[in-house]
Amino acid sequence: MVTAVVLIKAAVERIPEVAEAIAALEGVSEVYSVTGEVDLVAMVRVRQHEQLADVIADRMSKVDGVTHTETLIAFRAYSQHDLQAAFSLGSDDPV
Repeated sequence: MVTAVVLIKAAVERIPEVAEAIAALEGVSEVYSVTGEVDLVAMVRVRQHEQLADVIADRMSKVDGVTHTETLIAFRAYSQHDLQAAFSLGSDDPV
């Protein structure tokens, strides 16, 4: 499984519609409305690296209202359990 985090800037007046359209795309598992430099963050999960172009470049970037995207490819995924274990190193208290 290949996971990409896509940072999306959208036309302000169209953010809800853009989010819904992106969430409906095959390969997009979640879309978050966020604060900061970008308006939306989308999680894209596909089986093969080549499918990222289909989802992001061919479909997502062409959604009406999307003005800019930046894609981050995930190398590894760390679960909440793994994070708790990492933060508890050297601690005598059980997590």
